Amino acid sequence: MACAQTGSGKTAAFLLPILQQLMADGVAASRFSELQEPEVIIVAPTRELINQIYVEARKFSFGTCVRPVVVYGGVSTAHQIREVSRGCNVLCGTPGRLLDTIRRGKVGLSKLRYLVLDEADRMLDMGFEPDMRSLVGSPGMPSKENRQTLMFSATYPENIQRMAADFLKPDYLFLAVGVVGGACTDVEQTFVKVTKFSKREQLLDFLKTIGSERVMVFVETKRQADFIATSLCQEKLPTTSIHGDREQREREKALVDFRSGKCPVLVATSVAARGLDIPDVQHVLNFDLPNNIDEYVHRIGRTGRCGNIGRAVSFFDPDVDGQLARSLVTILAKAQQEVPSWLEEYAFSSPSTASFQNFASTDSRKCPQGRAFKDSSVTSQPPVPAAPEDDDWE
Repeated sequence: MACAQTGSGKTAAFLLPILQQLMADGVAASRFSELQEPEVIIVAPTRELINQIYVEARKFSFGTCVRPVVVYGGVSTAHQIREVSRGCNVLCGTPGRLLDTIRRGKVGLSKLRYLVLDEADRMLDMGFEPDMRSLVGSPGMPSKENRQTLMFSATYPENIQRMAADFLKPDYLFLAVGVVGGACTDVEQTFVKVTKFSKREQLLDFLKTIGSERVMVFVETKRQADFIATSLCQEKLPTTSIHGDREQREREKALVDFRSGKCPVLVATSVAARGLDIPDVQHVLNFDLPNNIDEYVHRIGRTGRCGNIGRAVSFFDPDVDGQLARSLVTILAKAQQEVPSWLEEYAFSSPSTASFQNFASTDSRKCPQGRAFKDSSVTSQPPVPAAPEDDDWE
């Protein structure tokens, strides 16, 4: 169970050692077969993230006998199965399509050596836990004692750690690298006090000040993402959007347009909050703050990656975001950022509705009665049941 800041290189941290070990052990190049038995399975919560991991695996394994393949929803199942049948040592997938491929009898698990869960806290929350239990309970899956299970994320709430223990060996290692569980110190965080009706004007002012620099704008709902993207286009600001209701080809085109600079503004829901590594994202703007502090940490981690400097601006509406105030103050302090006096005053003069529990990175096994030490000001809330407007994770 490994925990490190966003943008610190967690993908390479599991891909490179696994590929090196496979080659050192003389793994055989897999040949065409209706049933493939990969040595490695990597699971991630979104199509964009798993495809990014696949591209990196393909780069690192170029010129070797190791063959990565990717499967995810929204595209042709038949095409992906044909790719798997041509040979597969490393299978990357989102949970639904991965389980479907296994149930169709196209993938066997008897040779599996490494099971990797990227963004592991998201993979084990209320939405994905049944799929993950179905995966490890699939016929032929080696027991946890006979495989290596690796979990990576920037945040590990205590309730997720307890659940994760079911998938790991009893003596699993908890590895924390750097200042973990908090925001990256390379991201300059700014908060703007707003009201519900002043947000759009503040957004336009901000976008006009940064010119053509690349910015990701995060909102809570799919409907809001489309509405803001459309209104910005009407203001002659080239903008695209990405969310769970868009077709896969539309999502991929949105990312291509954003990466290329054709549309320097990307309006996104939480589907783009984790793992995506897009070069030269100078700004992240939280038009709507998320309902938990872990999500905030992941969102602002889309900028300031790999030692680069980034900027995160968040609109804070006291009527909506009050429960996050105390957690945000501590996040700012730990990242050595200036804490606005109005935010600090609001945080400690208003009752907090948050449920205090271990935040992010402490190994819960090392504390009395199996409980991690509580941070009195930063909280990591348990998963919130999806509302009708929330994104459907793949």
